[in-house]
Amino acid sequence: MKCATHPEVDATGYCRNCGKPLCPACMREVHGALYCETCLAPVALRPDVPLRTGPNPGLAATLGFIPGLGAVYNGQYIKALIHVLIFGGLIALLSSDLPGGYDAIFGIALGCFYFYMPIEAYRTAKARNMGEAGPADFASVDGPKPLGAFILIAIGALLLMRNFGLLESEWFAKSWPLGLIILGGWLVWDRMRKKS
Repeated sequence: MKCATHPEVDATGYCRNCGKPLCPACMREVHGALYCETCLAPVALRPDVPLRTGPNPGLAATLGFIPGLGAVYNGQYIKALIHVLIFGGLIALLSSDLPGGYDAIFGIALGCFYFYMPIEAYRTAKARNMGEAGPADFASVDGPKPLGAFILIAIGALLLMRNFGLLESEWFAKSWPLGLIILGGWLVWDRMRKKS
């Protein structure tokens, strides 16, 4: 994530009041909490005006059970859109005519993703209240690997294959583990590349 004021510099924290990403030059620390100058200015001029706290983690977790709403509450609109698209894509896959065991695989994926959303919303709200950068996650579009985009591409490819009747083919039913082998190989290659 980049700083809201300096888009060429990486953000290292968030304003506790407004949630804006901040670089070290823009951060102002007050009693262990990080603030931006815009939020501190009214307090410096009028000390009787209290600082507004960041998002409520409990409310963020509760809203997180509705796809995308927890991310919207935390001000992460792109992440909210990705959550809605992944959730809708998994439901579309489950409601299609998939062969055999694919219903179980996508049902488990839907359940895991459903419980991931409130946990991620809670952790992000809690990190923002502490003035820290939010937790890295697979739906981030700001990180070095946009895994949320890869998941959307995979779901779209599966739906497209179903539309053309390719999922009903016997070759696909027997060769789908090849995708797991390719993914595992890519993860090993990536880990080895980072170590060197």
